[in-house]
Amino acid sequence: MKFGKSLLVAALVAVASFSVVPQVRADEPGIMLPVQKLGRGVANIAFGVFEIPMKWAEVNNDQGGLAGITYGTLKGVCYTVARVVVGVVDVATFLIPLPGCPNYPEDAGWGYGPIMKPAWIVPVSSDWNNFIYSNETIVNPASL
Repeated sequence: MKFGKSLLVAALVAVASFSVVPQVRADEPGIMLPVQKLGRGVANIAFGVFEIPMKWAEVNNDQGGLAGITYGTLKGVCYTVARVVVGVVDVATFLIPLPGCPNYPEDAGWGYGPIMKPAWIVPVSSDWNNFIYSNETIVNPASL
């Protein structure tokens, strides 16, 4: 009797999990979107503290050194907290598509896309002296 109940519960969980899976495009691998979301969440949790020096540099370039030290620090702390919270949400819900997070920027609706923009702590546009991304790994869309 216990085995029958366990089998019934397993079948109901399987049916429920297949009913929440979104429709997948033919050009995207279905399993890689949740894995990318999980990786993005782990990276945001682990490296979220780097928002502070990133905001120092950003505010210093825009408004000067004194603003970079004061306002940049406060801005960095706020972005650090936000990035870590978003990382926790991404890790906790990596198997579930979220509303307002489409897989592609031009889409709308539910998906595995980023909650926070930029999605990664160091976007390609902010990579100083190719420290994170090498020139050989970045594909220029104009060259295709």
